[in-house]
Amino acid sequence: MNIVDLEILLPAFIAGLLVLATHVPLGMKVLARGIIFADITVAQIAGLGVVIAGLLRLTEYPLAVQVMAATSALLGAELLTVIERKLPEVQEACIGLLFVLAASGSILLMSHDTKAGEHIKDLLVGQILWVSKNQLIATAILTATLLALWNVVNKRFGSMGFYTLFALAVTASVQLVGVYLVFASLIVPALATHNLQRKRQRIIIAFAVGSSGYAGGLLLSVWLDLPSGAAIVWAMSLVGAAVLFRNRKRLAN
Repeated sequence: MNIVDLEILLPAFIAGLLVLATHVPLGMKVLARGIIFADITVAQIAGLGVVIAGLLRLTEYPLAVQVMAATSALLGAELLTVIERKLPEVQEACIGLLFVLAASGSILLMSHDTKAGEHIKDLLVGQILWVSKNQLIATAILTATLLALWNVVNKRFGSMGFYTLFALAVTASVQLVGVYLVFASLIVPALATHNLQRKRQRIIIAFAVGSSGYAGGLLLSVWLDLPSGAAIVWAMSLVGAAVLFRNRKRLAN
């Protein structure tokens, strides 16, 4: 590994840590609420907003793209809240349908774009290796704000407060790392540590699972010339599986 590789990998790893900072606690909440596909659905809806911004030729205005993505995600959060209240018995089915509609909507909107395949790939697996310094600074500020709000929302507000915070966190992360990594960052650390009772211990181990996955996946992507997003998803999942089975074995003894 040379200096050039480190200059690329370090910002990408920092981006992963920023994503994990909000997604580890949010993922635990998602798992506890039993709404596993809510995260990937909101991420896909935020992605739909990015697609719409592109069609409106707003890509030269990052703030406008962010506003469009956030608006889409917040509308998705509102829909999830309504579904939870009105259709709790078929909540997962409705969430799955929303995901399919958002994904197919993106494909329909880009059907006449000659670079549609490339855009869809970027939306799903992200471009984490090419995050900029400005993106990292903006995401760090947003992450700090969301973590501060989490202490309030988690205790005082109901479903709408949770989904709103969730939507804002996903809006930022989906543009950094893509839909697949958003889902993995939310679910894998939470799933790997779901049988741990002590909250502080669980948070530490979950964050270790996520950060190990980002580090391992980034290194593999450089050494083996693999797509970084997909490599991180697999690396994190393997680390998560190892931790999960180790915890189950330890608790069984």
